[in-house]
Amino acid sequence: MEMSESHKGQMPSDEQLTAFIDGELNAAERERIERLIADDEQVAERFDFLSRSTLPFAEAFQPMLDEAPAAKLDAMLAAIPSSKEDKVRAAGIGRRGFLAAMAASFVAAIAVDRAVIGIGRKRSQPDEDAEWRAVVAEYLSLYTVDTLSAPAGDRAQQVAQLNEVGAKLNLSLAPEAVAMPGVEFKRAQILNYDSKPLAQIAYLDPESGPMALCIVRSAKGAAAPDMENRKGMNVVYWSSATHAFMLIGHAPIDRMEQLAADVRAHLIA
Repeated sequence: MEMSESHKGQMPSDEQLTAFIDGELNAAERERIERLIADDEQVAERFDFLSRSTLPFAEAFQPMLDEAPAAKLDAMLAAIPSSKEDKVRAAGIGRRGFLAAMAASFVAAIAVDRAVIGIGRKRSQPDEDAEWRAVVAEYLSLYTVDTLSAPAGDRAQQVAQLNEVGAKLNLSLAPEAVAMPGVEFKRAQILNYDSKPLAQIAYLDPESGPMALCIVRSAKGAAAPDMENRKGMNVVYWSSATHAFMLIGHAPIDRMEQLAADVRAHLIA
């Protein structure tokens, strides 16, 4: 789809699209964004992606954000001359977006505060299998070693977490089935993607950092393992007759392949 002449060069920022989704723009800005979504395929695709990104970023990273020097950030913003602050507001960022941008220099990750957002319009969707992997990669790219620094708990706690996750997906999960050699199990939890449960089993690899095995229900049938790279991380993904799986992390691809093969064999067994 070609972008009309009047809209060229006006790709809105993620902050502006987020504000549009959250209903925080004035009438004129809403109309402008609506026209861009209708006229420009790239804007429409980004809008759909942000609308479908329903993973609880804020909940995952709130402990880190709580440690951010909020008072210092407020003081820095107050010290900006009014003319410069007006320019920031004119760019469509606003105080909340500007503070978030500054906070990124003080914390290891920032939160996108979106619990569950419905899509406001029905559109043709891209490949769903690729899209859920893209959302997971976006989410995991915010993880650092500190994100997973909390103790994993004893075996009973791990079993309880995996049982709860497995029940949501109608999938039997035991600690032995998802264990990976040389990689520490940290937690299992259910996230929400496009109003469907998404299992995340998080690990900490002493050599490469955060790693995750993610699972969703899928009716597209079994598929052999394949590989890709997203957000600088290596991904091995495959599917059974009932579920789609992906293992994502910063480890070299040959190691990721071996770890995925081990998990796949245990899950099949």
